Amino acid sequence: MSKGARARPGRADRLRRAVDPYVAALLGTVLLATVLPASGRGAEAAGSAADLAIGLLFFLYGARLSTREAVRGLRQWRLHLLTGASTFVLFPLLGLAAHGLVPFLLTDRLYVGLLFLCVVPSTVQSSIALTSTARGNVPAAICAGTYSSLAGMAATPLLAAWLIGSALSFSAAGLAAIATQLLLPFAAGQVLRRRVGGFLARHRKPLGLLDRASILLVVYTAFSKGMAQGIWHQVTPVRLLVLLLLAAGLLGTALVTTSYAARRLGFRREDRITIVFCGSNKSLATGLPMAAVLFGGAAGPVILPLMLYHQLQLMVCAVIAARWARRPEAPAVPEPSPRLPARPVGPEESLG
Repeated sequence: MSKGARARPGRADRLRRAVDPYVAALLGTVLLATVLPASGRGAEAAGSAADLAIGLLFFLYGARLSTREAVRGLRQWRLHLLTGASTFVLFPLLGLAAHGLVPFLLTDRLYVGLLFLCVVPSTVQSSIALTSTARGNVPAAICAGTYSSLAGMAATPLLAAWLIGSALSFSAAGLAAIATQLLLPFAAGQVLRRRVGGFLARHRKPLGLLDRASILLVVYTAFSKGMAQGIWHQVTPVRLLVLLLLAAGLLGTALVTTSYAARRLGFRREDRITIVFCGSNKSLATGLPMAAVLFGGAAGPVILPLMLYHQLQLMVCAVIAARWARRPEAPAVPEPSPRLPARPVGPEESLG
């Protein structure tokens, strides 16, 4: 085999690591909606299917969530308080600070999308994977992601109503939609968890594919509606670049702030790793369905910042996790031999 033939798989592997395949599928879905948007009865059918898919998604989220594990993790309340403050306080403040870019570099809708990104809860799977790679506190990452998801069920729509409501005429109807399409299925999943938990565990892989297919359907429906509103007249290449730079600024600020705060507050290294990843990541799986419910036909440009941020956080945090994984292991503390019972040390022995 030639050297060139050997080099090709390496380049392909690097490309796969740099670009998340699921994000590539999302971008392909956006392209499909741009070229072949759903219209007429097809749009109605796609919208109804997307509503059902969102309900199913949150039912599965509720059925998978272990409340027992969540309660056990309360012992590390300081860690979870810090990650929650980053997710639901630091990010919204940073989003509000970007308002000066409207209307010069961002349209009102794109700024709404940036604000919505800032109120989305933290991710679970990515944070766990990154924490595990970097040899951080994985159980704490599981609990932190769980708490963020639970808090986000209420905090995300409430913060959206407070910060974004006037921009898109967001009203109590949006909160009612959240309750019927998100909270009720989630609560039903929690109630039925004992009965369906075994089935979900046995069919984890196909159900994971169903999750992703449902989100792709939500994205296709949102951008199909956006095409009817001339979405690509609002989103120029310059504005996309501005969004990417803003997403990079948000991510960089969150990474630096959580790292500094965790160090100043005296957290051990493994906990600091968990805080950095859980406090800087945002959930695409939760954010996209919520945006579809909250913003309806206007969701197209709103979800763009979240999609860009998600890809950026995967790329940057994967590099950081790999770098932290190469740190030397802490020296093991020797344990006393069980065959030699402890006894008082005599004066002769103490002097050597």
